[in-house]
Amino acid sequence: MRTANPALNDRTFSPGRVAAGEGVMTIEGAVNRTIMLVGILLVAGAFAWDRAANADPIAGGLVLGGAIGGFVVALATIFKPRWAPVTAPMYAALEGLVLGGVSALLNQQYAGIAMQAAALTAGTLLCLLMAYRSGLIRATENFKLGVTAATGAIAMLYIVSMVMRMFGTEMPLLHDASPLGIGLSLFIVVIAALNLVLDFDFIEQGAEAGLPRYMEWYAGFGLLVTLVWLYLEILRLLVKLRTDD
Repeated sequence: MRTANPALNDRTFSPGRVAAGEGVMTIEGAVNRTIMLVGILLVAGAFAWDRAANADPIAGGLVLGGAIGGFVVALATIFKPRWAPVTAPMYAALEGLVLGGVSALLNQQYAGIAMQAAALTAGTLLCLLMAYRSGLIRATENFKLGVTAATGAIAMLYIVSMVMRMFGTEMPLLHDASPLGIGLSLFIVVIAALNLVLDFDFIEQGAEAGLPRYMEWYAGFGLLVTLVWLYLEILRLLVKLRTDD
């Protein structure tokens, strides 16, 4: 099974890992855990939003601490999926601080942009879920290969961009609001959205394989990783579209 999401891969979704007396993963359980994680993210995001909107000096620290802490916790969860019942909520809270703070700051410059990004993210999730469940979109091997390759290319683009920033230069198109720059952001949003289909497929196959129940938390974590990425990319696209407003 192939997926571009580093949290959902062949190693973590291998069968035969249920201990005696341990419950098994279900799709309903994974959905419930995802909803809980999104709720935690929203609560933490609301707190960070309030601090940033009121120009609280701690707002910057919340965003920076959330970004660093979220990265560390995400790595711990990926390498130790059994920790997911504890680390997945921690990740959701930390990412909530990041998204809440960043969204509040951008919303001050572009009124309503955070709500637009949130609505588009939720709408994309629901539309792709319905398309997947109806069979309109199928996670075939070619589909998985294409999305995985595109996601890998985007990851390399981000890495090169970070290295260029260290030397005081910017990656062309990635941050500018030119037609080509907007087109690149739109492409990245599409790829991020298509990763949701791969995540749905992996969760479904994980449930069919009868993985341990703690993997419900891990599956929710993996889906949240994609949703966070999608929201940030939609936010970036909207900023580009409104730069000349």
